[in-house]
Amino acid sequence: MKMTPRIETSNEKKLVGQRLVMSFADYKAGELWKSFMPKRKEITNNLTNELISLVVYQSTHFTDFKPTNQFERWATVEVANFDNVPAEMKTFILPSGLYAVFNYKGLNTDNSIFQYILGTWLPNSAYDLDDRPHFEILGEKYKNNDPNSEEEIWIPITRRNTSH
Repeated sequence: MKMTPRIETSNEKKLVGQRLVMSFADYKAGELWKSFMPKRKEITNNLTNELISLVVYQSTHFTDFKPTNQFERWATVEVANFDNVPAEMKTFILPSGLYAVFNYKGLNTDNSIFQYILGTWLPNSAYDLDDRPHFEILGEKYKNNDPNSEEEIWIPITRRNTSH
């Protein structure tokens, strides 16, 4: 597998959705999306029809990686403002910043793409992982559990300081 990302600065995004705390050992993403999808139509001021799957990791998540490390996973959509947040939904402001964006095609259950990004691409790039949320944009071509599914994987990066 070899993929070259585009490097892009994301603007701040206002997101509305639901969140669950989980770990890779106790992974509940399916449960999160099952509870979010029937209610997403209640969000009326969304900017696009895309879904944003967001993860907030602790700053030590990857430096001291264990499958039991907990993180927050969010099922969200981007909105124009927080004027009309449905009951049971939460708001999240995704700060602007630099990202490596990978166009991924394949099963959403195949984690080898993340192993490639974090284990191969990142160490050989001019960037380090930044301590900001990671997210995937699930657009029209996204299909759950389908090998032809397409999504964008946004990995937060910062230009590596080469002076040391």
